[in-house]
Amino acid sequence: MAAELFNRAWELLDQQVRTPEEDREMLAAASGSRYHWRVVGGPKQQCISDWQMSRVWAVLGDALRAAVYGQLSLEMAERYQLGPFYVGYAHEALARAAAVAGDEATRRRHLAEAEELSLDISKTDDAELLRADLSDLRA
Repeated sequence: MAAELFNRAWELLDQQVRTPEEDREMLAAASGSRYHWRVVGGPKQQCISDWQMSRVWAVLGDALRAAVYGQLSLEMAERYQLGPFYVGYAHEALARAAAVAGDEATRRRHLAEAEELSLDISKTDDAELLRADLSDLRA
């Protein structure tokens, strides 16, 4: 259930245009996924679900909630030493939340942290994935 809900939230995130009902479904799917990962997952899944919640809130234009979940993702990644991919994505979430808030200094700071961490990611596909998301934030 956790993975299904995560994937549904991601499908909706990928849509260029969503209806208000689809926005509500996206939030419900991400929230449900987060809940289920807390029951059946470990630190990585919890970190990722907090990151997805941050992304959903950023897309919905709620900078405060996006920052809260970005911070939760960062805390989980650091506490469990999940590595540069997870810590980098937590900084990506915080940079995105700052962008929504119009806080340019915080956006740049977290963007720089994420870019630096992307250099330490050993899996090429993971590093490229993070860098692609960071390029959106540079624009």
